[in-house]
Amino acid sequence: MKKKNKSNLEQYLLFAIDVAKECGDTIIMKHYGKAKEISFKGEIDLVTNADKLSEKFVSNRLLERFPDHQILCEEGSIANLHCETHKWIIDPLDGTTNFSHDYPLFGVSIGLEINGEVQVGVIYDPLHKDLFYASKGHGALWNGKPIHVSTISSLNKSLVATGFGYDIRYNPGKSIEYFARMLLKTQAMRRDGSAALDLCYLACGRFDAFYELRLQPWDVAAGVIIVSEAGGTITNYRGQPCTIYDKEILASNSLIHKEIVEVFRCIGY
Repeated sequence: MKKKNKSNLEQYLLFAIDVAKECGDTIIMKHYGKAKEISFKGEIDLVTNADKLSEKFVSNRLLERFPDHQILCEEGSIANLHCETHKWIIDPLDGTTNFSHDYPLFGVSIGLEINGEVQVGVIYDPLHKDLFYASKGHGALWNGKPIHVSTISSLNKSLVATGFGYDIRYNPGKSIEYFARMLLKTQAMRRDGSAALDLCYLACGRFDAFYELRLQPWDVAAGVIIVSEAGGTITNYRGQPCTIYDKEILASNSLIHKEIVEVFRCIGY
């Protein structure tokens, strides 16, 4: 019996998985726990040599395989702006501050937007060998096993993750108020410093919700499709539809979503 040819979506996914794993295992882990070259994009916004090497590796591999596709990366690599159908959105090392301090939570994030919709997402944590991935309509998986969001139905019993932007000192907005109120409404809060992995942990039921202000598309592109395919809900703080280019994201297991929206509504936007 002849094997069916893989769909384009499956080919994109499998290639992204190979690239993410190779990048994580051969580049990022090579530099973990060792002296790092660190430069600063802002007072506390840093970049390491591992970020730059990882971005170059991922970008080159994608362009070799898909020379006509657009590429958008955190550290500035942009290619083929004329392409309006396929855009790879990459965070070569999500959790850079963690990585620079040898805090064990960071990963490679690769998302593919097709005709304006993210349809493929791969996030790889090379330290723990955690591989999360999804493609539109085919569910979300962790190391080959199907995953689903949690069944916690009360905010009071939930474990919720959040994050704070690098500009928190100068542009806090209502981040502190949201955090303080949520701290009193949930079972517990976590701030782990990797939006990509926070979304993966939500997708597999480790967290029940995640929210953050002023994220960039490369922070969430891969994560949103993984959460969506795992049965989660993603909106802005008002509970309205949002895109990866918006500056706020609220993701949950769907069951506690309205409760969180109400908490935010009471504080204001």
